[in-house]
Amino acid sequence: MDRVVVVGASLAGLRAAQAVRASGHEGSLVVVGDEEHPPYNRPPLSKGLLAGAQSHADCVFPGVDALDAEWRLGAAAVGLDRDGRTVALADGGRVPYDRLVVATGCRARTWPGAEGVVTLRTVDDAVALGRALQPGARLAIVGAGFVGCEVAATARGLGCDVTLVDVAPHPLLPLGPELGGRCAALHREHGVDLRLSTAVDAVDRAGITLAGGERVDADVVLVALGGVPNTEWLAGSGLTLDARGGLRCDGTLTSVDDPDVLAAGDVAAWPHALVGGEVVRVEHWTTAAEHGGLAGRNAVVDPADRAAHVAPPYFWSDQYATKIQAVGFPGRAATLAIVEEDGPRLLAEAHDADGRLVGAVAFNHAKRLAAYRRRLATEAVAA
Repeated sequence: MDRVVVVGASLAGLRAAQAVRASGHEGSLVVVGDEEHPPYNRPPLSKGLLAGAQSHADCVFPGVDALDAEWRLGAAAVGLDRDGRTVALADGGRVPYDRLVVATGCRARTWPGAEGVVTLRTVDDAVALGRALQPGARLAIVGAGFVGCEVAATARGLGCDVTLVDVAPHPLLPLGPELGGRCAALHREHGVDLRLSTAVDAVDRAGITLAGGERVDADVVLVALGGVPNTEWLAGSGLTLDARGGLRCDGTLTSVDDPDVLAAGDVAAWPHALVGGEVVRVEHWTTAAEHGGLAGRNAVVDPADRAAHVAPPYFWSDQYATKIQAVGFPGRAATLAIVEEDGPRLLAEAHDADGRLVGAVAFNHAKRLAAYRRRLATEAVAA
């Protein structure tokens, strides 16, 4: 086994490539990325970089130049020939492999037919949006998920007028109605015009039209409706994709169809012990980093020697002065109950229908959440 190719040059792809070398691989290593930029950190895009407190250079991951790899940036993968063991690129190139790690991530979901509206997924998106967020600018956001809520908080800090619209009854659906209601109150306290349980009929560059005909005029319209896995280039390869476009893998992040193809990050759909072996796909920073490291190590060993990914998912979100953190699968819980509350600090436990702990959520309570993270990790290993 000489040639390892990593398709995807963001966090998961970078960590995979670094793990390939750290595991002793001395053969060729190629990293393919659709953006021309070297790997960079995405969480600041909706916060520090958007607010102007950080630059693109601040977000570039360290260690990229030191990695012994061939970088094929600005050349998206457009096809996979498993019989010929090659990846086809948009620039006409073909990259041969012996082992392949798919880490192509997600792109922002768009509003069909809407022109002149923006999404936020790349550093170029963030720079363009940041230029438009001048004091007094009117920002309309469709979607009160993590990106929508974080941009709303940042924009209010910049002095923008913000309208945030979602068809759901509360923001941040994985947190459930109780904690989602707390988030709604947080945004309203900071002056966001929050419209919940409100459908949107149309979106254009000058605003949004709500169901019923009300018009929300805006200088900038952001569509923040989640991500779509970048797996269309695998069509015809014979690899199994799930209904949402994730690449089906076993617990070691190996394709269920091909031991020489692995996946990492947003595109990987794999069974997780904490939810009884149900197949999950997680779009969060920590999972991307963990997946990349594991897929890179697993790519250079015999399939029989590969380790499984069992760490519970973890994510965080900074909104105003509140740090929201969660571990496990609170969005899949049957019940989510607050077990501690002291001023701005809060801790909630998530249990499944059998009463088993499957997750925890904290507001400004990092130390207590860390204990739950260790506990869930232990239970996942034992499952």
